[in-house]
Amino acid sequence: MTRRASSLRARFTLWCTILLGLPLIGFAVASYLVFARTLEQRTDRFIGDALTAFSNELVAERRTAGSGLDAMRTTIDEVRFRDLHIVILDSTGNALAMTAASDRDAPLAGRWPDDLGTRIAALLRGRDTAIPLTATVTDDGGAYRVLSRVIAVHGQRVSVAGTYSLRDNDHVLERVRQMFIVAIPLLVLASAVGGYLLAKRGLAPVSAMAARAADITPNNLHARLPVTGGEELAGLARVVNDLLDRLESSFAQQQRFVADASHELRTPAAILRAEADITLSRDHRAEPEYRASMTIVQNASRRLARIVDDLFLLARADAGHLTAHNGPLYLDELVHDATRAVRSVADHRGARVELRRLVEAPMHGDADLLGQLLLNLLDNAIKYSPRGGTVAVDLVRSGPDYQLTVADAGPGIPAEARDRVFERFFRLDTARSRAENSATSGAGLGLAIARRIAEIHAGRLEIAESRPGRTVFRLSLPAGNPPRDVTQ
Repeated sequence: MTRRASSLRARFTLWCTILLGLPLIGFAVASYLVFARTLEQRTDRFIGDALTAFSNELVAERRTAGSGLDAMRTTIDEVRFRDLHIVILDSTGNALAMTAASDRDAPLAGRWPDDLGTRIAALLRGRDTAIPLTATVTDDGGAYRVLSRVIAVHGQRVSVAGTYSLRDNDHVLERVRQMFIVAIPLLVLASAVGGYLLAKRGLAPVSAMAARAADITPNNLHARLPVTGGEELAGLARVVNDLLDRLESSFAQQQRFVADASHELRTPAAILRAEADITLSRDHRAEPEYRASMTIVQNASRRLARIVDDLFLLARADAGHLTAHNGPLYLDELVHDATRAVRSVADHRGARVELRRLVEAPMHGDADLLGQLLLNLLDNAIKYSPRGGTVAVDLVRSGPDYQLTVADAGPGIPAEARDRVFERFFRLDTARSRAENSATSGAGLGLAIARRIAEIHAGRLEIAESRPGRTVFRLSLPAGNPPRDVTQ
């Protein structure tokens, strides 16, 4: 569990790093491109404004100069702009005038004063001179931004081109790149550390729950997980604690079941062993003694077989392997058969089984399982009926269900025991359950089996009424076709 928590922390940290790192890198790239584009636009505006001012001054100088070439050279010498190299070319691409080299402009004018005109002429050649030129020229010494304007000087159309070094712009962009190269990894690292710390803090309750869960064994199923860590983790802890409650209850029930089953199986097994030991203790016995001994063995083995069958049925039901083989049947016929089957038991107890209201009850179900359910209900009622008492059976239609009621005149079921009578191996009168003749095992499994069979048929079995002198069990099963009264 610790490795899983570590893996979850690692994944959470990775996702935090990715979710912050990718947008951050994208923002840095976009910011860099916008900043570079802004510097380029500012450079273009500067060159354009400078060329406009230069053109205006050239037009003014032409009015006083002797010729257009003199005006151009005079204007070139008098109008200077920092870091801006200006060249004037005729329509054929020949340089008429250009900014002279100086100490201030050495990186520009002294670099390639003649070649610059050739380069600009090559850029302008073949283009519509009415469209201004905007381009970037790259040289071993760096990059230069070039803009050109076409003006008329004394009837002659010439191109005025301005070249501006992008060296300062490149220095600024280089500093921005260096800042991003340093800042972005630090921010991504900070996001990874923050994500790890958040994951560690957020998953600390999970680790605590995992450690507590690892300590829970069959010997301390009462232990529960701590309900901490916010609404989500607290909800998870409550769900797991509810699961542990069910597991503890199921485990305790299983322990009781095993203990009770062992106790119930031990009694007939002890009877068989004791009777065999007594019978074999003497070399010769009379036939009546052997018959009496075999009768005891027969009764004990039958009870043992019934207990084993009941336990096997409940085990199949718990495992989900007990399925009803449904088919068309008449519930009223099963009730008739069950009441006839328990008459010998009732006669032995001095009780009477009375079949009262009965309707025709077609339905779908498992005849064998329903028959066992009815026998268990009737046997339970006979078992707790006083001598001379009556067990009343009624089968009626109530809305979408058939309702079968079995009423006896027994002592009733105490209120604190009404929820337990359907538990396995629970008996109100242990001595009578074991001693009396019974159609079931007498181990306290009959009602538990009856309720499971009812649930398998989408029905329910419950205590409708219980008081001294009267106890009524009610069985509700889904009905089939509309009934007709067949009371006899």
